[in-house]
Amino acid sequence: MNKTPSEKWKDSIISYRKKCQSILQISNNIRYVGIVNAYGRTLTGIIKADIKPLMKSETIKNELFVISVLMTLRKESTSVVGKLDYVLLRHQKISILLFQKNNVTYYVTIDRKEKKMDKIIESIEKII
Repeated sequence: MNKTPSEKWKDSIISYRKKCQSILQISNNIRYVGIVNAYGRTLTGIIKADIKPLMKSETIKNELFVISVLMTLRKESTSVVGKLDYVLLRHQKISILLFQKNNVTYYVTIDRKEKKMDKIIESIEKII
């Protein structure tokens, strides 16, 4: 029996959510994991329990839109510079890791106190 588009969509979201949960368990310093489509819309996301969000709702919407535009435009240069592995944005309070796969962007925020960023990156790449 073939699945309807709605059933396929629900299955995709469930799969994305499971990946977010797995990524969140990699390190106690991971604050948030979300998956964003090409238009900046959050498909699913999980914030670690007992973590207070740093950004307000409107600010994060703008942030995710800018990130989605960046990631979408970067795809055009892959034939010249090669496939994008990841993007690391380092701020004073947090680091943000971005991965792109199958037209979605994985958005991961991590406390700056994390010292094993290479291990986190490697673990995330295995999950996605």
